[in-house]
Amino acid sequence: MKKKAAPVTVDLFEQAVERLVALGKDADVSDQLMAGLSRPKAMLYASLPVRLDDGSTEYFDAFRCHYSQLLGPSKGGIRFHPDVNRSEVQALALWMTIKCALVGLPFGGGKGGVTVDPKALSRMELERLSRAYMRAMVDFVGPDKDIPAPDVQTNERIMGWMRDEYEVINGEQQPGVITGKPITLGGSLGRTEATGRGAFLCTEFLRNKEGKAAEDLTVAVQGFGNAGYHIARLLQEAGYRVVAVSDSKGGVFAEAGLDVEGVWEEKQATRLLKAVYCDGSVCETTDHDNITNAELLALPVDILVPAAMENTINADNVKAVKADWIVEVANGPISMEADLLLCEAGKVVIPDVLANSGGVIVSYFEWVQNRSGYPWSLDEVREKLEAKLSTAFEEVWQTQHQREQISLRSAAYSIALTHLDGVLRAKGTKEFFRNGT
Repeated sequence: MKKKAAPVTVDLFEQAVERLVALGKDADVSDQLMAGLSRPKAMLYASLPVRLDDGSTEYFDAFRCHYSQLLGPSKGGIRFHPDVNRSEVQALALWMTIKCALVGLPFGGGKGGVTVDPKALSRMELERLSRAYMRAMVDFVGPDKDIPAPDVQTNERIMGWMRDEYEVINGEQQPGVITGKPITLGGSLGRTEATGRGAFLCTEFLRNKEGKAAEDLTVAVQGFGNAGYHIARLLQEAGYRVVAVSDSKGGVFAEAGLDVEGVWEEKQATRLLKAVYCDGSVCETTDHDNITNAELLALPVDILVPAAMENTINADNVKAVKADWIVEVANGPISMEADLLLCEAGKVVIPDVLANSGGVIVSYFEWVQNRSGYPWSLDEVREKLEAKLSTAFEEVWQTQHQREQISLRSAAYSIALTHLDGVLRAKGTKEFFRNGT
């Protein structure tokens, strides 16, 4: 009997560097920059001992990466997930480096995470884990060194615990040490919705460029967490027809369109996805089909929004994708091979480094507010977010259309790398010292 082939393990960091090198060929940048961006600046590993509610102690692997600090202190989220590992953290920090450079933020790339299933922990265990993480990383982070934020399965409460632990250790108030905090602990209005709102704005920019009407476009959202919910909600409010959403357990589909708010309220109440229509506090189930995540990715919709995890669309399923536009709300949801196939098929992909940059942009706004001691209104935050994204999208769009045969992703990387290269050249490269000018 023939044995089944062992599954191929994807090294996410190797894949991210391979994509960086390939896309870097479209940018006229120094070899020194590409060599420097092919490896992280610093990486910290820690084993976190956490006392569980039953009195036992469990150990959790924890990571924090400073990928680049060419533009300023490192910036990047902290995720709590069973699949967190060194390779993933380094890849995410590399993408954050490109993202900050693309949208013009004074930050380098960073990322962190803990290998844990947070859903298996009690609230008190989760607090102990969060504080243990900050104790382990306290010398590695700081408002002028590395500023963490929420990511997959972390939230504003966890960020609040981490800020508090940092301040207890250092004996002084430092609200700028972390972003995505509760408003009462120095957070910014508009931060919770920022990633989803930013992706929505990018979708709107593309729609206007293509001359389409929102009412004529159907949407499927794979990943119905915070970011997936907010982009789905905003798209529906703007007139798009959101026909499907899913989470890790599966999804729901309704050809006539879903009531996004009703589905979200049901999920918060029961942890189940159901097509529900809510009128005030009264909700009732409406007609819908239950679908798998694989089925959602293959739906004949106009816009597909992968908003879950890395490599969701890969060589095995890319040919099933029918959507003409793909908006990457997750980090790295399309593998390099799948990305090339989508480009060849004429699909338009708004890359993650642009589409999901709303989160880090508003995190930057929060950091600025913390540093100045002057909070902004929600309208100010939204207006500044739209202005910054509009500028970045227009630059990517124009770059892509000025060159033949390149994707929006290639244009985005070219802009980011050129920005980083300018900083490096100002400090001095081989060419400068060799030529003596």
